[in-house]
Amino acid sequence: MMRRRCIIGGLAALLCAPDWSSAQTPAKIPRIGILTVADNERRPMFDAFREGLRDLGYVEGRNILLEFRFARGNSSLGPQLAAELMALPVDVIVTEGIGPPSTVDPSGRIPIVSPVMVNPVESGFAVSLARPGGNYTGFTLMHTELNGKRLELLRSAVPQLAVVAALVDRTNPSAFEQTETAARSLGLAGVRRVEAASPAALHALRPDVFSGADGVVVTPGGLFFNYHRQVVALVNEARLPAIYAEREFADDGGLMSYGANVADNFRRAAGYVDKILKGAMPGDLPIQEPVKFDFVINLKTARELGLTIPPSILARADEVIE
Repeated sequence: MMRRRCIIGGLAALLCAPDWSSAQTPAKIPRIGILTVADNERRPMFDAFREGLRDLGYVEGRNILLEFRFARGNSSLGPQLAAELMALPVDVIVTEGIGPPSTVDPSGRIPIVSPVMVNPVESGFAVSLARPGGNYTGFTLMHTELNGKRLELLRSAVPQLAVVAALVDRTNPSAFEQTETAARSLGLAGVRRVEAASPAALHALRPDVFSGADGVVVTPGGLFFNYHRQVVALVNEARLPAIYAEREFADDGGLMSYGANVADNFRRAAGYVDKILKGAMPGDLPIQEPVKFDFVINLKTARELGLTIPPSILARADEVIE
């Protein structure tokens, strides 16, 4: 009898014992795919994204993983690289300069956050800014509103500007139309279109492609951003004043830049990734406009071009590089 009680007691203890194998199973670490036209992760925008994640308590390699895929200026690689990310799989994709959400995820199942949207509603990628719907949300760069403003700033800095060349990334053709409309409203004599569709086409351009122009507007595009040093060198070799969409161009020798702060958009995108990981649907998160803008003038380049920037324009700059 005593032996029977011991067996039953031992069995009860075994049944009631905690399942240590289950309790000690580590929680799944979320994996974030970053799909970009850049060629490496040593960029201020990615540093800002990591900073935003750290502010929310994420430590890379400990409770979050980042998986980069680089298109290196060739956005046509987007579908192939996106497929690699989905095969891992990833929980969220942060995309930059690749194209529409259908390019990234034809199934529409993976949440997508883009910190660099251009006309998402007009392009049909979102139902509205307030409630985009689907699996896509993020932050705009307001390029539609700013393309004309850039030309206006260049004209103010270079009053003799009459004919302008617009360097256009084929993936963003509306930028030329907006620049052309602004040129007409400013009374300029004309706009010459210079187009590049790939890294090879961009590298093949020579300074004489801007012949006949008094200045250059480099319109926004992932191709130009990824090769911004080469673009600046090309324009400066043509000895023409120019304005660009991102401050990185002015930092690396471009005359002027005006646009949304891309790094700040990436920092804010970390908050959306956090919300999605906690259960929010991307289609319910409003697409937001940028809150930080940079107008940068490089006076060193102005002196090399023999230009004198009017004091009124210098006074409007957020930063002047001496």
